[in-house]
Amino acid sequence: MRRSTDRIHVSHSGRVSASEAFEQEDRLKSRGQLDDEAGYAARLLEATTAVVKRQLDIGIDAVSDGELGRVRSWAYYQKRLDGIEYRACEPGEFGSTIYKLRERTRFAKYYEETDRARYEAGGPTRKEMRIICTAALKNKDTSVLQGELDRFRSVLKTLKAEDRDAFFPVIAPGWLDHFIFNEHYKTEEEFIYALAEIMRPEYEAIVNAGFIVQIDDPGLTDAWATFNPQPPLEEYRARSRLRVEALNHALRNVPEDRVRYHLCWGSWNGPHMDDLPFKDIVDVMLEVKAQAYSFEAGNVRHEHEWKIWRDQKLPEGKILIPGVVSHRTFTVEHPEVVADRLINFANLVGRENVMAGTDCGMGLRVGSFGEIGWAKLEAGVEGAALASKQLWGR
Repeated sequence: MRRSTDRIHVSHSGRVSASEAFEQEDRLKSRGQLDDEAGYAARLLEATTAVVKRQLDIGIDAVSDGELGRVRSWAYYQKRLDGIEYRACEPGEFGSTIYKLRERTRFAKYYEETDRARYEAGGPTRKEMRIICTAALKNKDTSVLQGELDRFRSVLKTLKAEDRDAFFPVIAPGWLDHFIFNEHYKTEEEFIYALAEIMRPEYEAIVNAGFIVQIDDPGLTDAWATFNPQPPLEEYRARSRLRVEALNHALRNVPEDRVRYHLCWGSWNGPHMDDLPFKDIVDVMLEVKAQAYSFEAGNVRHEHEWKIWRDQKLPEGKILIPGVVSHRTFTVEHPEVVADRLINFANLVGRENVMAGTDCGMGLRVGSFGEIGWAKLEAGVEGAALASKQLWGR
């Protein structure tokens, strides 16, 4: 992937918003409530073209397809995997481990209100269904992924942007076990490696199609806040390292310079007081066989952590993609704030090793069906230009 050799390049974390009409239709499809599949396919192509063009127009250097049409729900995984079932949660069970957060006890009223709002909006709640692994996991239909890749390639061709760095986000094995629960494999290690093996063909297909694969892995860090009581740090680090080793096993046939890795502390808005400090896991993150690492650096819980790079050496040839705009506030960052954040990183790891990014995906997370998110991407581009002037003196 391209480096920031003469200016700070700009990217994001993958998800961006399409039109309000398409986003509403996409939600229906994710719930299996859409009848007009043929019409949807045409509108998906149109929406993807629009969001890629908008990224190019704004000045984004490394673009995605916006992750449109890929709501990660039962309908999504049912098409891809054999060995899973869908059932209602039993008493005491959750549809995702994220609903086991320790801070849900401390901030019970806040989460009661946000759960109700999510339910009324048709989103998941802690009473949702649960995906269960009940048999050996197998890939069911790789043509679904191939169709997504073909669509993205055709959009880039239509927009005459085939020479751009284009990345395609896909999930990490260590995040899948947040919402696919094991009732088949004898050990946690067997289960994690089985998840890695079913993802391996997807990682390879993305790179073989000419794209950079982005591994989305909030699970490396956000699982920390779901254990009650809080586990010993070294125990958690060992758990995380197992997941990194499984991921590297799945990436064994993929060139390192075609991989970027994204982690965050979970995309939900909340207190996040139990977030694992980045300094306690950054060395494990760097064990992932990737060229670039994307992480939260723009929100008030993690903005200070640029300082860890005073002591943590960035391995040769690696790239950092710190989030310099955040989905955790509706306020659009001033370009000078963005520039300052980028310069902090550049001064510690080298300007050519920094790319401007976002804390997490901007799609539908910052109001107005994504318009604030698009404004934040524009601020990222403007801030990167300001930082470039200071760093390159022109």
